[in-house]
Amino acid sequence: MTKRTARIIGVVYLLFFLTSILSDGLLKRVVVHDAAATATNILTHKSLFLLGIATGLVETGFYVALTALFYNLFKPVNRRISLVAAFFGLVGCALQASGSVFELYPLAILRGGPSTALFKAEQLPGLALLFLNLNDQTGNVALVFFGVYCLLIGCLILRSIFLPRFLGALMVLAGLGWLTFLYPPLADRLFAYIAVLGIAAEALLMLWLVVRV
Repeated sequence: MTKRTARIIGVVYLLFFLTSILSDGLLKRVVVHDAAATATNILTHKSLFLLGIATGLVETGFYVALTALFYNLFKPVNRRISLVAAFFGLVGCALQASGSVFELYPLAILRGGPSTALFKAEQLPGLALLFLNLNDQTGNVALVFFGVYCLLIGCLILRSIFLPRFLGALMVLAGLGWLTFLYPPLADRLFAYIAVLGIAAEALLMLWLVVRV
């Protein structure tokens, strides 16, 4: 692996992290646990809400690029495992992107119109929040695929000679953590630990590619 290749992957990884943080921050300013408050926020801060969704799609685009770059990087280590990892990564990205459709429905619902004529006005905020929750559920399914992806990338790092083994071990552990979303009650109980481990593993890999290689 050349330094130029490592820097390119590291920069794309960094852009993914930055857009992820931005998207999450924007949407958390609008979407809260209360249906009525969320509905008011969406209508009042429509531009902020749409920007959060758009930034999330850009974030997914960066991860698609990252998946392709990692496939090329690890292809010499084990082509088959690298291909399977890319498949799971791309399926996770596709699920995450498709979930954005559910995020757009609330705005259409809250604006009213013929499609919502069958519902009472007081029911619309709850319906809007339902679609936002469906997006969250889609994201949880995507995390299972990303879990397999991280696990396989970790195995490839452990087999490689150009990245430290501790990064591979962390990625394997992170992947196992995300796989707990196969059983949501367990994932909910352990989420704080899983998230810290997952973010730390990928952040350290990103920093190593940008700084140390």
